[in-house]
Amino acid sequence: MTRNILLMEGPDSKGLVYHVTKVLYKNECNIINQDEYVSPAGQFFMRTEFESEEGFDTERVIPDLRKRVPNEEIKFRLNPKKKKDIVILCTKEHHCLSDLLTRYHFGELNANILAVISNYDSLKPFVDKFDIPFHHVSHVGLSREDHELAIMKVVHDYQPEYLVLAKYMRILTPYFVAKFSNKIVNIHHSFLPAFIGANPYKQAFDRGVKIIGATAHFVNNNLDEGPIIAQDVKKVDHRFSSKDMSREGKDVEKMVLTKALKLVFNDRVFIFGNKTIIL
Repeated sequence: MTRNILLMEGPDSKGLVYHVTKVLYKNECNIINQDEYVSPAGQFFMRTEFESEEGFDTERVIPDLRKRVPNEEIKFRLNPKKKKDIVILCTKEHHCLSDLLTRYHFGELNANILAVISNYDSLKPFVDKFDIPFHHVSHVGLSREDHELAIMKVVHDYQPEYLVLAKYMRILTPYFVAKFSNKIVNIHHSFLPAFIGANPYKQAFDRGVKIIGATAHFVNNNLDEGPIIAQDVKKVDHRFSSKDMSREGKDVEKMVLTKALKLVFNDRVFIFGNKTIIL
């Protein structure tokens, strides 16, 4: 048996669930689980995971659905249930990268890490331990646009389904973002926009913050304001030094990034406007 995931979104109307289940039944597929949601604005979202016999021609499913649901505003996507191919971008900080590589090594990440790209070479010895290609694409002496073109050339060779920014500390241009629309996942601390720039945990310590957290989101042209996938926080108090806060913050970042990627790689995230629907 093979598994596939059918994603459906569009204006709500009567019979949508019926049409999907009818088509899958007609094609002798077995539904494993199904989740749906209708927004207050009347937008319908559904994720259906189903099994089919080996050799089943999945290309029949979408045309059969379109015959029953002719409304072109309703979109269908059919993805095989498999590991996603990804490329990781990083700079100097290792905590998110090391967490992802370790999970990948032990089969805990639903992805194939094809390569790691960095504008510094300091993490190469660590990445080499996992037998994953490491590409040092320096930004020194290059404009942001030329540096991104060099990165895109490397990425193109791997044809990943997603890019993961594991503390990649450079702002991406609209051109780069457009090339990978809704395919770039980023992680950052949740002090933004309160503490912008260098040493955010020192700024947080000086202000006596009581919680620290992290946000994982898709990247768009608004800096750190893309559709949010996952968030979490930890409580802190006056006993925490700025170094303590930084350490706790890195732990939250690792957990939130892993949670977000698990959702994305399992085709559970819909993007609607500047927010996400997670089923």
